[in-house]
Amino acid sequence: MGDWIADDTGLGYGGGAVVFGSALIVLAALYYWTSVSRVFLFWAAFILTRPLGATVGDFLDKPAAQGGLSVSRPVASIIILLAIVVLVAVLPQRPGRHPVASSS
Repeated sequence: MGDWIADDTGLGYGGGAVVFGSALIVLAALYYWTSVSRVFLFWAAFILTRPLGATVGDFLDKPAAQGGLSVSRPVASIIILLAIVVLVAVLPQRPGRHPVASSS
């Protein structure tokens, strides 16, 4: 799906990353402001991370002539790893909240 968005629609790798990143933002908004099934939202986000990662990876390591940044794969992997580490460190981590069982 990531290759199709990037190659066949003409959006390129950066545009494809924006499409999948935007879709994840929509899912986050649905999580916070609606009562859409949390299971559905989890699996939708889980599925969208694959093409997002592939598109961002392609954007980093494809030649500039093909719309990429022409970074080597090992360096691109390190960039993505650092981004993940920073996001995990910066974004708040809290345990899930479970509904309290009603005492009958």
